[in-house]
Amino acid sequence: MAAKLESLTENGLQFFGKMTASISHEIKNVLAIINENAGLLGDFALMAERGAAVDPQRLHAMSQTVMKQVRRADAIAKNMNRLAHSVDESTKAIDLNDTLEMLAILSDRFASMRDVAVRPKRNEVPLKLRTSPFFLLNLLWLCLDFAMDAANEDKIIELVTQKTEAEIQVCFKGLDGLTEPLLRPFPVEPEKDLCDLLGAKLEINTANKEIIVKLTRGIDNN
Repeated sequence: MAAKLESLTENGLQFFGKMTASISHEIKNVLAIINENAGLLGDFALMAERGAAVDPQRLHAMSQTVMKQVRRADAIAKNMNRLAHSVDESTKAIDLNDTLEMLAILSDRFASMRDVAVRPKRNEVPLKLRTSPFFLLNLLWLCLDFAMDAANEDKIIELVTQKTEAEIQVCFKGLDGLTEPLLRPFPVEPEKDLCDLLGAKLEINTANKEIIVKLTRGIDNN
């Protein structure tokens, strides 16, 4: 048991570090764009001081660019805040729809580097679940990370949910690569330990070209 807890903690820290490093990289990109536009504004100010004409359309375009990046930074910060608060409570009631949308946002940079599009399909009904938000996000990320290596030619992975009386399923669809020899073993110890902790089951369905995570513990069917 002690070894399993140590493994969960170590892998959890690696996941948290990977996500926060990606988030900080995105914030730096935003700041670089804002800084570039600030420099251009300074150049325009010098031109105006010397009596040169300044194109108001260019100023307007720069203003729109800065505002867009501010909104982008705000969204990044909000998701970093949600990730940080996912460790506030060991268990918490969540809506799985929100978790999958958060997963897609957090993984966007990693997906882009692998030329993959991650598309969560929000269920029309709330998917209530009492679970460990952080460790659930960790498990779903490990599944998505593997799934991106098995994506179809269109490089599109759909995150689809199904709810029954006994469980909620998260399906990673569009994985044509599952029919070929796997690039690496999956699931392995980190995924198995997280499944044990969360009361989850993980299946690979080669016929339907999907990975299925079945969540049963603490589901609120009401």
